[in-house]
Amino acid sequence: MTEGRAFVDRDITNRRGASREPVIAAATRRLAAILAADVAGYSRLMGVDEEGTLNRLKAHRRQLVDPKITEHHGRIVKTTGDGMLVECPSVVDAVRCAVEMQRAMVDRNAATPEDKRITFRVGVNLGDVIADGDDIYGDGVNIAARLEALAEPGGICISRTVRDHIGDRLPYSFEDIGEQSVKNIAQPVHAYALRAAAVASLPEVTIPLPPIGKNRRSSSFRLAVLAACIIVVIAIGAAAWWSWPRGTLSTVSVPATVAAGAQKPSTSEVKSPSRLSIVVLPFTNLSNDPDQEYFADGITDDLTTDMSRISGSFVIARTTAFTYKGKPIDVKQIGRELGVHYVLEGSVRRTGDQVRINAQLIDAETGAHLWADQFDNSFANLAQAQNEITGRLAWTLNIALLSDAGRRIEREDAINPDARDLVMRGWALYYRPQYTKVSEEALQAFERALEIDPRSSQARIGIARVLAVRFTFLGSSSTSFHQDAAQQEVARVDRLLSEAIESDPNQPMAYAIMGFLRRMQGRLTEARTLFERAIAIDPNLEWAHLQFGWTLLFLGEPQEAIAQGEQSLRLSPRDPNIFWRYELLGWCQMLSNHVDEAIDFFIKGRTGNPRVWNFPFALAGALGLKGDLDGGKAALADSLKIKPEVNSMAQWYVYVPWTSKTQSPRFWALEDKTFGEGMRRIGFPED
Repeated sequence: MTEGRAFVDRDITNRRGASREPVIAAATRRLAAILAADVAGYSRLMGVDEEGTLNRLKAHRRQLVDPKITEHHGRIVKTTGDGMLVECPSVVDAVRCAVEMQRAMVDRNAATPEDKRITFRVGVNLGDVIADGDDIYGDGVNIAARLEALAEPGGICISRTVRDHIGDRLPYSFEDIGEQSVKNIAQPVHAYALRAAAVASLPEVTIPLPPIGKNRRSSSFRLAVLAACIIVVIAIGAAAWWSWPRGTLSTVSVPATVAAGAQKPSTSEVKSPSRLSIVVLPFTNLSNDPDQEYFADGITDDLTTDMSRISGSFVIARTTAFTYKGKPIDVKQIGRELGVHYVLEGSVRRTGDQVRINAQLIDAETGAHLWADQFDNSFANLAQAQNEITGRLAWTLNIALLSDAGRRIEREDAINPDARDLVMRGWALYYRPQYTKVSEEALQAFERALEIDPRSSQARIGIARVLAVRFTFLGSSSTSFHQDAAQQEVARVDRLLSEAIESDPNQPMAYAIMGFLRRMQGRLTEARTLFERAIAIDPNLEWAHLQFGWTLLFLGEPQEAIAQGEQSLRLSPRDPNIFWRYELLGWCQMLSNHVDEAIDFFIKGRTGNPRVWNFPFALAGALGLKGDLDGGKAALADSLKIKPEVNSMAQWYVYVPWTSKTQSPRFWALEDKTFGEGMRRIGFPED
């Protein structure tokens, strides 16, 4: 810590030196997320160039640090020359603020000579504090300051309490650095570090504009906001008049301030890059028949897909949204956990051929209801009701639908209602746990739907998805994939997808499955083109980002693959199978020679699913590369218990049927220098 740090180890006295008792009587205790930051080597910088250092620090404060704190709802408690103490409303906000601030400093320092760079160290703690007016004191503050001192210049250090609270909500790889004894704290502090190198490897962040000064520009800004509010109210009213004829409009009011806020472009967030970031929560089944649960889930799936067709949207994946099913809903908490601005929720009641859908859009920050409505329709015209819900969202938020969304109703109206019902059953089955068992039931539902309605492209896509993913479970050698029976299914998947795309060229899932198939066939360049097409149509198709990441990795582009893996995590941060995202990111980091980050991801993956051999196997190579030979051998032993047949590098090469050293020379060259080297160090045989 540098000189002038007045916010640690401070006696609780008032500013005039009065006794402690009156202050304690007036003070209150609360739990707070505390961020402490200082400038590394500040005394040296001031000694070399006092005026220049001070000017650079002020510029960083004005242009980056203060706007980021405001963006993440923080409050600057005090500053002490080179230091700062900040209180945030949540741990997630505090950590996100720290990471984005440090990542932006990497870019801001790029053109500055190294001996003149302002480099921050940041500590984050969650703890009990004593609040006295605007000031805070206590061990919670002191620990944050001690964590800051443990951080690398350009890095971040957090307490175990913080790490436990953020869980997997944020896609950052904090390294466990164990118990740390720190000054004036009785018990050791368990700390986790995000190294400066790990911060630098993160995607760039956008710096919010600083607030306009309190002058005539402020008055002009208020007038502009007022004008925007009036325009939005008129737009929503016009939308209701022209576009909402079928439903019975709810009496829920929309305050002008909320409506205006819905239009504001959001500042950069790790999880919600779009001003329209939304999660569609599972719709509640209000039918008397509990067997109709699949139907309510199907409505949710369809609406999630339709939200993705809204221009510029960021839509949380279905797999994460369904983790909230059947649980008490706290909209504000969900907004914080997922980093979204809006929540769409509702219910479905099906009686015979009649369907009633209730839907409401909620501002996740304020909890205000932006609109609520009811839709009554026949099952045969279900697409009409869903299209109206999507249209009303677009009007409410003053955004445009992509052109193909408007044509969805025309396609869906032609589908046999019974076939559509079976498709919904198929997807409900597909997403259940125990994949191997229920996938056969899902396949039967899709096959039956295609029999009833040979025109159904959704039935074709469902069949193709089940069969394509089945290829990954064919066995431990490439011969399984190339057997005649498997190749017959490959040919069928190819044909089904081609037919689906021919009938509707705007089917993102069809392109994604085709890309997956091409990768399995070792046709990586074609796979890349297909995944790019899928993501261009639907940027929120999480599965496409995940599989595109693997494709880029096998093409020997681990850094590009990291971006896809991280986007997959953002779109589905609570995915029940999140460990597969950790596997991808672990391999990307290892092949980039970021061994510590790779180890962290593989450990996360193994924790998420200890029954999968891939994680201890990859972890063995990473630990061996780091030089932890005993740890590497132990991890390899765990892998062999689960998958004894992969007992040599030769068997490892055979296990990967979708690539080879001739098809992926860049991947295998990187693999040999990193993973292969690590395995050789722990004595893993070549043959």
